[in-house]
Amino acid sequence: MPANILVIEDEPAIQELLALNITQAGHNAIRALSVEIAQELLRSTLPDLILLDWMLPGMSGIEYARRLKSDSQTKAIPIIMLTARGDEYDKVRGLEVGADDYVTKPFSPRELNARIKAVLRRRAPQMTDDPIEIAGLMLDPTTHRVTGNSTNIDLGPTEFRLLHFFMSNAERVHTRSQLLDKVWGDRVFVEDRTVDVHIRRLRNALAVSNHQDLIQTVRGSGYRLSAKND
Repeated sequence: MPANILVIEDEPAIQELLALNITQAGHNAIRALSVEIAQELLRSTLPDLILLDWMLPGMSGIEYARRLKSDSQTKAIPIIMLTARGDEYDKVRGLEVGADDYVTKPFSPRELNARIKAVLRRRAPQMTDDPIEIAGLMLDPTTHRVTGNSTNIDLGPTEFRLLHFFMSNAERVHTRSQLLDKVWGDRVFVEDRTVDVHIRRLRNALAVSNHQDLIQTVRGSGYRLSAKND
């Protein structure tokens, strides 16, 4: 599943290079030349990851990272700092305000994409293209195929995203609201019961390979994917 990555970089040439690398890696690049532009973009949609330059006009990247992490709407978004500073103290400052990683300029496209993939794997594993296998159920994000014990399973796009999220976060309980935010998007306004409909469809599809019981209802809390029978 491609990630939406917000690039906050005030140098157009570097921003263009970053966007190109992100697109070639299969993700969507959203661009902002300043904190002000970034704030406008964040009002309409929340990205899956932010690449944030240390040196920005008006407000520094370090101050903006602190602001993002203190806001309940944006504090969960992972941040990779872009910096020309190689001093250990500066790197520590970035991590202390909540950044997940940093890339020192000049950087290679391979290094950048590796850092992005590593952060997404830790913070938003459903945004990576790594195949996942649980109890004989296999999901491949690259080919968009799901098989259960070597049996092909046909899923609609929403059910595929839902299963990908569940498998990427196995054993964790998710409320309907959390599933709506993570699978449908926090700016999509649909009723919580919509989740129940798609859970039912997902279970029916997984019944082909007898994997329907992996999707468990946790009374009073929500849903989880688990290979354990509690």
